[in-house]
Amino acid sequence: MSPTSPSRPIRVALDAMGGDHAPGVTAEGAVLAVQESHGSLEVVLVGREAEVREALSSRNADGLAIEILDAPEVIGMGESPSASLKGKPHSSIHVGLGAHKAGKVDAFASAGNTGAVMAASTFILGRLPGVLRPALPGYFPTVSGMCICVDVGANVDVRADLLVQFATMGRVFAQHSLRKENPSVALVNVGEEPGKGTEVVKETFERLSEMDDLGFIGNIEGRDVFHHGADVIVCDGFVGNVMLKLGESFSTILPHLFGTEIEKQGLSADVASGVKSILRGVAARFDYENYGGVPLLGVGGTAVIGHGGSSARAIARMVTHTAELVAGGVTEHVAQAIARPSADTVSA
Repeated sequence: MSPTSPSRPIRVALDAMGGDHAPGVTAEGAVLAVQESHGSLEVVLVGREAEVREALSSRNADGLAIEILDAPEVIGMGESPSASLKGKPHSSIHVGLGAHKAGKVDAFASAGNTGAVMAASTFILGRLPGVLRPALPGYFPTVSGMCICVDVGANVDVRADLLVQFATMGRVFAQHSLRKENPSVALVNVGEEPGKGTEVVKETFERLSEMDDLGFIGNIEGRDVFHHGADVIVCDGFVGNVMLKLGESFSTILPHLFGTEIEKQGLSADVASGVKSILRGVAARFDYENYGGVPLLGVGGTAVIGHGGSSARAIARMVTHTAELVAGGVTEHVAQAIARPSADTVSA
């Protein structure tokens, strides 16, 4: 689908049954997103119609641009993605993505089973021409703003040509999300020297170094990530997912550690309160709810994946972010970047 004209609202299909607290939280998130959009957004809640309608009934949804699309089946958070892809063709994930494929909505968003959303998105929307495998980006807060990590879990076993494409797609996403025309790109490695790392990483380094228009600055180590070693950091999904989950733990472990130290030092109530207030601000930067969700880069549409434990506010942010991706034409820009000769589109 081509970038949406600002003359009409952007339509987002939201998986009403996706997430740990669905459909109540997803319905509330949809209401918040539409209320705050001032007419620029429409939401289609996809799920079991009776349950979704009941969830909406107590949330002041009357008169809002919210529709319901019935989907009788639900893919649980712990179900096998491959089994559910074949066994539940009428799930909220399938129906929502099908509506996107058919052009009835501009995008799809879900806080449901991540593996199922990735598998169904690839199967239903297909890959963009030249894309070897779709990749999942993640946000990392740093001392000087945000950086983007690609991949954070979609591809555990990779080749050099895949990592090169992750860098290309990640740079396009960073241009949109970080509002930077020329974001820097770095490769996560066990050392900064070009000769370090596995054979795959060393080959990737050589290929990225030959791409003059990518903004590649070389290798960075794990200690450089939160010091903003680069705007886009590239790695396989195993490394990326470990780093992502480690970062997410900061929002809970830091308050605990500081609380223990405050008690140990016997600080006054006023001082302790000030320290806790500062800490809450720091920890919030690592809270996934502030970012809503991320797109699966490389598929033929806009499919955004959120955290299963998302609150209504996080759902609303995910829906709004999804609309922003559509308005920014991110999918189209990824397609253009991959199509360029420098993007290395070796067949799988």
